Amino acid sequence: MTNKKDLYDILGVSRSASEAEIKKAYRTLAKKYHPDMNKETGAEAQFKEIQSAYDVLSDPSKKAKYDQFGHAAFDQQGGGGYSGGFEDLNDLFGSFFGGGFGGQGARQRGPAKGQDRFMQIKIDFMDAVFGKKETLTLDVDEVCDQCLGSGAHSKADVGVCATCNGRGQTVTQQRTPFGVFQSTATCPTCQGSGKSIKKKCSTCSGKGYTRKRMSVDVNIPAGINTGQQLRVTGKGERGAQGGPNGDLYLEIVVAKHKHFVREGKNIYIQVPISNIDATLGTIIDVPTVYGDIELTIPSGTQSGTQFRIKGKGLKDLRTDSNGDQYVEVKVDIPTKLSREEKEAYEKLRKLSSNQSIYKKFKDSFK
Repeated sequence: MTNKKDLYDILGVSRSASEAEIKKAYRTLAKKYHPDMNKETGAEAQFKEIQSAYDVLSDPSKKAKYDQFGHAAFDQQGGGGYSGGFEDLNDLFGSFFGGGFGGQGARQRGPAKGQDRFMQIKIDFMDAVFGKKETLTLDVDEVCDQCLGSGAHSKADVGVCATCNGRGQTVTQQRTPFGVFQSTATCPTCQGSGKSIKKKCSTCSGKGYTRKRMSVDVNIPAGINTGQQLRVTGKGERGAQGGPNGDLYLEIVVAKHKHFVREGKNIYIQVPISNIDATLGTIIDVPTVYGDIELTIPSGTQSGTQFRIKGKGLKDLRTDSNGDQYVEVKVDIPTKLSREEKEAYEKLRKLSSNQSIYKKFKDSFK
């Protein structure tokens, strides 16, 4: 699909909008264009578009991917990436009328994956060049090994919740000028599990999970840059009803270097040389991230001249090829001279007086 609309434009919010602002804009637009309220041509299509935009921007993981890669982040998944679910919509109509839209019975709440977590990790400039193994200490909620997430001492101790009859939700109906609206709410007795437990698991005290402090090794690849993310599977927030944990996303922040400057996969450095070396030419040992390398400075080199050292940049994560290093020469003019140096410069000035650069410039005005 081409010419896709920007999701922020669909909801009418800026890219810096907060979670509350995004939700408020969605509620307003969803109420305006819902097919049960708006019978105009195109309203249903616009409503679906609004729902799809909110599905991405309300999810921190999807929003981060969209901000970084745009629609391409979801096109690669083959299905567009937008689920367009209606859980938020039921909540939306509950806030308007005290209920969801009619005819939708309460559905059973089964195991669900937990939310993703996000962390920033700062690494040294040279660690980004060569890569490294970083060990993180995390507190992670994991499914209880004893009860496997049920929270019960044994299978025989798991029954059906008498309040919701195992559905995990309670249902109420309300008659409004728009018709009969049905609302669902998490069962207050079983907290949405649909189960009652006669005897709780002694290991997790009926929670279904245990909190563990663990060390996790993360391989940071060579060439990674600030803003890029690494995923650690299963180290996010705990799942619901025995479902798997979400994932942990690590956003990389690369520290600046005292001399090297990075632009993409290329490295830039500025080196000083004397005006004598610039005039006569010389050979210097230039620092690179891989060690010093000889560089020939030809005679007559001007300040600001750049030289390329091929292959001495950073590794490209996509192509596995290295960038280059660019060396900018800065001609250093001395501010203090010894008597001998001053005499030598005076001799040079007399030798070049007939070909003075400034004289040529001045003569051009005649």
